[in-house]
Amino acid sequence: MLSEELYNASDPILVEERKRARLFTKRFNDSSAEEGNLRQIILTDLIGEHGENLDIEPPFHCDYGSNITLGTNVYFNFGCLILDVAPVTLGDNVLFGPGVQIYTAMHPENWEKRAAGLEFALPISIGANVWIGGAAIICPGIEIGDRSIIGAGSVVTKNVPPDVYAAGNPCKVIRKL
Repeated sequence: MLSEELYNASDPILVEERKRARLFTKRFNDSSAEEGNLRQIILTDLIGEHGENLDIEPPFHCDYGSNITLGTNVYFNFGCLILDVAPVTLGDNVLFGPGVQIYTAMHPENWEKRAAGLEFALPISIGANVWIGGAAIICPGIEIGDRSIIGAGSVVTKNVPPDVYAAGNPCKVIRKL
């Protein structure tokens, strides 16, 4: 799965790992703001690696959690989703608006492979000091450069260079910052 090769999502080990993530995200999403220490403990158990000052507003959902690496001062607004079948890496000082979705999972174009339950995934990398606007979707295999801004509602299907404002469906560079 992590090697970008075809895999079967019904593999018992993967099913158990997803159940584990569901348990942690349920506990996190059911916690209150007054339980800040509990939330941090849950996030430390759920997320593969993260720096200081991680702030995620519930509800938050992910496939595994263990394939997510977050820098310092990362903020996710309400309702974010990360399908972390492949590695998802965020730099320092990254901000997500509400409802941002990150998809690493892919399905084969060949219908017989899809029908057999096979999938594959491509990693996503988001640089430092990036702001992703609300309801943006980041598709598999994308790299977003440092200091860039992705406009709200964008569907990012191609890499975004550093220091640009990009927006739209499909997302395109609008201007340099």
